[in-house]
Amino acid sequence: MDLYEYQAKELFAAHGVPAQVGTVAVTVEEAIEAAEEIGVPVMVKSQVKVGGRGKAGGVKFATTLDDVRKHAGNILGLDIKGHVTRQLLIAQASDIAEEYYVSYLLDRANRTFLAMATHEGGMEIEQLAVERPDALAKIPVNALTGVDAAKAAEIADAGKFPAEVRDQVIDILQHLWEVFVEEDATLVEVNPLVKTPQGKVLAVDGKVSLDDNADFRHPDHAALADIASENALEVKAKEKGLNYVKLDGQVGVIGNGAGLVMSTLDVVAYAGEAYSLGDGHRVSPANFLDIGGGASAEVMANGLDIILTDPDVKSVFVNVFGGITSCDAVANGIVGALEMLGDEASKPLVVRLDGNNVEEGRRILLAAAHPLVTLAETMDEGADKAAQLAAAALKGTGV
Repeated sequence: MDLYEYQAKELFAAHGVPAQVGTVAVTVEEAIEAAEEIGVPVMVKSQVKVGGRGKAGGVKFATTLDDVRKHAGNILGLDIKGHVTRQLLIAQASDIAEEYYVSYLLDRANRTFLAMATHEGGMEIEQLAVERPDALAKIPVNALTGVDAAKAAEIADAGKFPAEVRDQVIDILQHLWEVFVEEDATLVEVNPLVKTPQGKVLAVDGKVSLDDNADFRHPDHAALADIASENALEVKAKEKGLNYVKLDGQVGVIGNGAGLVMSTLDVVAYAGEAYSLGDGHRVSPANFLDIGGGASAEVMANGLDIILTDPDVKSVFVNVFGGITSCDAVANGIVGALEMLGDEASKPLVVRLDGNNVEEGRRILLAAAHPLVTLAETMDEGADKAAQLAAAALKGTGV
C-alpha cells in the first residue's frame, strides 16, 4: 500500500524523524483555515500517489491567504498522470539552503535491503541515477544487523553529506530505518531532505510503501487505506480474501497459483495480438486473479462474481491445473457461480482444466451445458478462444 505524503510524514514524526507534517484539506475553505492556523507563507501540495506533482502544477508556494485560495482552487480536481487531486496538504513553507536525498528499499534482485543517499538533491532521483550514477550511493543493508550508528555513518559518508549536517543525517537515517522495519515497509524515501538556512535538517516530503502481507501485524494500517480512491473491484476482492489486481484489458483471467496466472496473462496477451480493436489496440488481459492452490468451490464462485461484474471484461478464461484443488471442485464452483449470478452472468467463459480429477471436472461442465461455457483442451487454445470472443463482443458494441 502506497501512502500519501502527509501519511508518510506522520509516520516519520511518530518515529522521531524531523518532518513538516502540516494539515490536510479537502476544500478551499479548509485550506484557508489551515493556512491561517499555520501562518503564511505555506506550501499548497496536491496529495496524489504519483510523482511529478510539482511539474504538473500540483505544488505551489503561497505568501498570502489569497494565494492559498487561488492555488487550492486550481489544484483541487487537478489530474496528475491519471490521479485526480481530492485533498491537499497545507504545510509551513521553509527556506531551503540545500537539498539531499535518502531512502531504504527492498532490493528484490539482490535479495537484500538497500540504502540510497546523495548530497545532491533538487532533481528527480531517477534522472540523477541515469545521468550521474556515481553521485547516488547505494549501500546494501543486512537484514539481521540493520542500521545502527556505524551503518548510518557509512551511508552518510558514501552520500558525501557535508560535515555540518553529518550528525543530523546519521540520526535521521537511524530513525528512518526504524520506520522501515517497524512499519513493515518496502520503501521509505525522503526527497528532498533539506537543510534550512539555520542549519536544521528536515524531511519536507516523504514516500512510504507498506507491505500488505504484513497487515496482520498492523491493524492500525487499515486506517491508512484510501478506500475512496481504490478500485472498487479490488476493494471487493480484498474483502473476499482474493488475490486480485485490475488491469486494463478485456479478457478476465482466473487461475490457481501465481505462476500459472502470470503465464496465462502472457499467453492471453500473445493471443490477443491477433485481434485488433482499432487505434493500435489489441485484446489483452483484464485482471490477475489467483484463487490459490487449495481454493474451494466457494472461492471460485467469489472470483467469477468479481470478474463477471467488471464492465471492462468481455470474456473470461479460467485456466486451472488441479492439484490440491481438484478439477471437479472447480467445475462445481463455476456451475454454482453461474447459478448464483443468474442473468448478471452474460459474458462467455472459456475453461481449461487439467490435472487432478480432470475428467470428472469436464463431465460436470458438459452435463451442465451452460450456454456461456466453452471447454478448451490446452492453454493456448483457451487463450485464443477467449481473445476471439472478447474481440467479437467489442465489435458488436461498436468499440
